[in-house]
Amino acid sequence: MSNQIENRQFKWSSLIFTTLFFCYFSVALQLVIFCTGHTNVNGLRDAFIYSLIWLVPILFFPNYTRKIATVFGIIVGGLSLIPVLYFTIYGQEFSQSVFFIMAESNFAESKEYILQYMSLKIVIILIIYIAIGVFLWTRVKPIYLKNPIKYSISLLILLYALAPLGISYFIKQSDVNKTVRHLATRMETTVPWQLFHSYNEYRRQLLAMESILAKYDSLPPLANLKDSNGDSPRTLVLVIGESTTHNRMGLYDYPRDTTPEMERFRRENPNNLVIFNDVVSPRPYTIEVLQQALTFADEKHPDLNLEQPSLMHLMKQAGYKTFWITNQQTMTKRNTMLTMFSKQTDKQYYMNNDRNQSARQYDTNVFDPFKEVLADPAEKKFIVIHLLGTHMKYEFRYPTEEKYNRFNDASGIPAAVATNLDDNKLSTYNSYDNAVAFNDYVTTQLFTMFKNSHDNGFMLYFSDHGEDVYETPPHNILGRNEKAPTKTMYTVPFILWQSPEWLKAHPDNHALYQDKSYSERKYSTQDLIHTWSDLAGLSYDLYDPTKSIINQNYQERTRWIGDPYDKSGLIDYDKLKR
Repeated sequence: MSNQIENRQFKWSSLIFTTLFFCYFSVALQLVIFCTGHTNVNGLRDAFIYSLIWLVPILFFPNYTRKIATVFGIIVGGLSLIPVLYFTIYGQEFSQSVFFIMAESNFAESKEYILQYMSLKIVIILIIYIAIGVFLWTRVKPIYLKNPIKYSISLLILLYALAPLGISYFIKQSDVNKTVRHLATRMETTVPWQLFHSYNEYRRQLLAMESILAKYDSLPPLANLKDSNGDSPRTLVLVIGESTTHNRMGLYDYPRDTTPEMERFRRENPNNLVIFNDVVSPRPYTIEVLQQALTFADEKHPDLNLEQPSLMHLMKQAGYKTFWITNQQTMTKRNTMLTMFSKQTDKQYYMNNDRNQSARQYDTNVFDPFKEVLADPAEKKFIVIHLLGTHMKYEFRYPTEEKYNRFNDASGIPAAVATNLDDNKLSTYNSYDNAVAFNDYVTTQLFTMFKNSHDNGFMLYFSDHGEDVYETPPHNILGRNEKAPTKTMYTVPFILWQSPEWLKAHPDNHALYQDKSYSERKYSTQDLIHTWSDLAGLSYDLYDPTKSIINQNYQERTRWIGDPYDKSGLIDYDKLKR
């Protein structure tokens, strides 16, 4: 009898090992993700909080501890192998995007991927991972606590886990659906909720995307479409950057040398590369910008993005084989619209299926698929490359090696800015400049690859919008805010390279290099589709040459920025203070 009483006493070793076991299958991966600098500590925090929930039944039914742990280990431990393997192979967190990629791949492709990545390293990692789990399972023992303590601990765990519901509903005044989704998002680093939530989000986003695609597919083709280039082979490339203001590019007279690669490329290609100096985006958000830039919508007519064919439809109608290569997240609440654009092309390459937008992903991911597409035998190709650019968090946009951390003090920063930067601001300011410098390397490599392919055609690069990183006085603004706009949020690079063969066939385009007034024109990327059509030699009823920056009939217009759905939301960009 005394042995039974002694065995039912509380032991710290039981609490520690049991907690470690139930947290292991979610926390271990998040710990690796955090320690490797892939993302921030939030995933680790949430994985720990929501793994603790499994302790509640253990506390109330200690005699069933071994049985609960065994079932948990088999089911949850087995399911945890999926995100562990995915991160080991791809260096990305499992997300709803993975389900989308799986649905897009056939059995043969899936088998090829498995065989390609299956290696001794993977086997060793799996053996170690499973062995640690089994070891912890052998140490799991009942936790005996007095009722007041048991109830208090269980209540604290549940209150802490459900706190996001209360914050979202009562403090932020969110509706029930948004509140529940917020909690589900917080739980998505924890197995098995991670898989359930990812699949549910995949289905929800897929239905939304399919609804929009169905509407696009019902649109009539563009009337009276003509191609002045006939059947000549050609490759046209559109590179879309992210969050890069030209104010922080040496190419645009920023005092720091953040764009040495593109400046070298310009010196080597003086008659093929043109830098447009006064181009702005209509809005400071990716989706809203591309809904205008890739369609016939603009700030005065924002709904035309669903009422007229897109740039992708235009190019397909003109007989091009179309491609989309992206390093943006594939499927999230926001990025599903980007995936919808991509699905309008013939072939897609989704290089970033990470759960977290603020994860460490490099745009060098797009190099290999770009090389593959350049080698495609199609005679007329249209390629869109969507970069992650200089998106927050800036320090995750470039490799950790010392050579990529070129800016780490106040050297070269304009004096008016430097005097207003404390240590934290200076670190962020420098990481943004480092991101711009790495983006310079990536974009210049893309231009060089295209040039070396000797394809007939052109490449156009622009950023979706800018970013204000402590640049505008009083130097306390970080990011973008449409309600409090600054010029830096809207100024974007706009760079065009044309192959020698393309220029030979389009002698009028030499004016872009001979007449500097072209590069000084005031322009908004809301009219990109007209400039692209002009460059590609396409004309049709909706085409307006006065909206093409390269056309001799171009007419400068008021460059509206702001929310077009807000009656007082539109502002003349050129009236903003510097």
